[in-house]
Amino acid sequence: MTNQTSITVDEYAALDEPEGSRYELSRGELIVTPSSSPRHNKIRDRLCARLLTFPGIELLGDVYTETDVTLARDVVRRPDVSFIRADRIEGIDLDQVPMSVAPDLVIEIVSRNDRADDLMVKVSQYLEAGATAVWVMYPMTGLAYRYIPGKLEPQVRSALADDVFDEPALLPGFSLPLREILG
Repeated sequence: MTNQTSITVDEYAALDEPEGSRYELSRGELIVTPSSSPRHNKIRDRLCARLLTFPGIELLGDVYTETDVTLARDVVRRPDVSFIRADRIEGIDLDQVPMSVAPDLVIEIVSRNDRADDLMVKVSQYLEAGATAVWVMYPMTGLAYRYIPGKLEPQVRSALADDVFDEPALLPGFSLPLREILG
């Protein structure tokens, strides 16, 4: 039996990440994962580019990649891509790490080393912290899942079926053809 040492968000913020690793904090437990693959990063960059070039995005809010966010007293996650509405980002210290505001939209790209149960914990933590939607994208299958608060079953979309993602309440007029991102 092992004793697990719990750390705080402040202790987490003071850690130095070794090259080739990424840290997150889940219920006080330090999670260490390998750096992302080039394929993963390419998809993340496509997503970010689509959001950043959407007309009027700067009036709606801010887009971030791989930015630590505090979701609870003992939870810090680093979404691959996130969007935070402009009214929620006002007054937030953008030099503080981790950010003290949870994202409104979270996009996670599933890597080879991601486990299903760990992903579901992450999705739950994002939604509990106030996310409007969490998109989980599986590059190897071309499938993407949309999770929203209060609904157990995700909406499933497919790049092969020319499905799109949108969040009209957060990003009016924005749509994301999955084939362009995962194809």
